Amino acid sequence: MKLEEIAGVIIAVIQEAGLPFMVVGGLSSNVYSIARSTKDVDIVIRLESPGQLRRIEELLPARFRFDPQVTFEGITGDIRHIIHVEGTPFVIELFELPGDDAFQLQRFDRRREIVLATLNVTAPIPTAEDVVVQKLRWGRPKDIEDVRGILTVQGPALDYAHIEAWCGKLNILDRYHAVRATVPEI
Repeated sequence: MKLEEIAGVIIAVIQEAGLPFMVVGGLSSNVYSIARSTKDVDIVIRLESPGQLRRIEELLPARFRFDPQVTFEGITGDIRHIIHVEGTPFVIELFELPGDDAFQLQRFDRRREIVLATLNVTAPIPTAEDVVVQKLRWGRPKDIEDVRGILTVQGPALDYAHIEAWCGKLNILDRYHAVRATVPEI
């Protein structure tokens, strides 16, 4: 099973379960930048009850197995549920939308529905600006490269005031300026 097929299955299941969600991580940055490979499907979900998570588990094909241990994402502390897909190196990470993180809440509210052509599905993703801010927040080398790619490809189409405002609030403005200084003018 290919990553694209796995992503399509989990998106269909979440849609059938009726949960608000958005596709994030490498799959969302690939929409706005130069595509890179990834070994996971990252999705933010808004849970209103634990039963909704059980509903996702019930709807998944047998090869998809929830890890019994809930984990926390290291930078933001988001609750993360990991789903393994037997016979593949791929995983699905479902992040619960935190109720107390102003950036995460506005990022979720600003998400937009698009056709993800490589997955052959329509799904919501964050705006390019919000992908930039979140990836700067994580600050891992691959995230910084994603930011550089988005800034290069999207160029003048970006709302730089939005990016700078959130980077200032999140105390990552220096990181943003350092990355932006390395972006070639096209």
